[in-house]
Amino acid sequence: CSCFCIMPQGTLYPRFIASKLYEALADTPAVLIHGPRQCGKTTLARQACSDYDYITFDDQNMLAAAQHDPVGFVERLPRQVILDEVQRVPELFVCLKQCIDRDRRPGRFLLTGSANVMLLPALSDSLAGRIEILHLFPLAQCEIEENRPTFLQNLLAGDVDAPKAGRLGDSLVSRIIRGGFPEPQTRTSEKRRRNWYSNYIDTLTSVSYTHL
Repeated sequence: CSCFCIMPQGTLYPRFIASKLYEALADTPAVLIHGPRQCGKTTLARQACSDYDYITFDDQNMLAAAQHDPVGFVERLPRQVILDEVQRVPELFVCLKQCIDRDRRPGRFLLTGSANVMLLPALSDSLAGRIEILHLFPLAQCEIEENRPTFLQNLLAGDVDAPKAGRLGDSLVSRIIRGGFPEPQTRTSEKRRRNWYSNYIDTLTSVSYTHL
C-alpha cells in the first residue's frame, strides 16, 4: 500500500511509512503518528484512513468538550476515529485506555501528535502495550523524488555491484537548503523557502517562551 502527501498546489509526495501505518492499524487498537508540526501527520492520517471520522483539537469547541468531560467524550467517539493534535488533551489518555481495555479491536484510534506528546507521562503510563508509535519525519529526498530506495535490499540480496548514483554537485546545497518539510517544496524561490523556515522557527520559539 502507498499513501501520498498532497500539497495545496496538488503536488503528490509518497510517504513510505504508510505501509507500516497499515500494518499497525491491522493489529493494534491505537496508533500514534508522532512528529514535528507541519511534517505531514494530518495529511497522512486522513489519506490513509479516509473512511475514519476526523476530530481535531485545534477546534476550540472539540478541545473544550474533551477537557470538560473526557470520559463522556471518549464514550461518544465513532467506531473508528482520527484524533488530531491529541497532545492538547492529555486527559483523554486514561479514558482511551479504559475504552481499549473493554474492546481491543485493532485500528480503533489513529492519533496524531507533535513532538512534545512524547514528554507526557499520561501517554506512556496509560497506553503502554496498547499503542504503536510511528515517527514521521519531514520528506526524505527519496520521497521528494518519488523513488523508493533499494540500496539496503540490494545489499542484503548480495547485489553489491549496483551502479552508483552520480554526484549531486551544486544541487546538493540546494537540496539541503530546501529541506524536507512539505510546504517549502511548493515555494518558487529560495528566498520564500527561507522565509518559511524562519517563521517556523520563530513561531516555535515564541510558543516555548510562553510555557516557561
